[in-house]
Amino acid sequence: MTLMRSTMAGHTYSVSEIVGTSTEGVDDAIKNGIATASETLRNLDWFEVKEIRGHLEEGTIADWQVTIKLGFRLER
Repeated sequence: MTLMRSTMAGHTYSVSEIVGTSTEGVDDAIKNGIATASETLRNLDWFEVKEIRGHLEEGTIADWQVTIKLGFRLER
């Protein structure tokens, strides 16, 4: 997990990088990653897709892997 801070609109955010996966597609990989992260991270405000890749088995797509940056607001 990569952590760094940035300031947006008077708030301070920490940024975490995760990889979401799905056998269904990119949308589901993003949703799965965010849903899992939201179980332990509070104040999630934004995300950015950094990378999309997939895993192949016998020449077909087995699953999608999406690297996502998540921004969450730090509490004062």
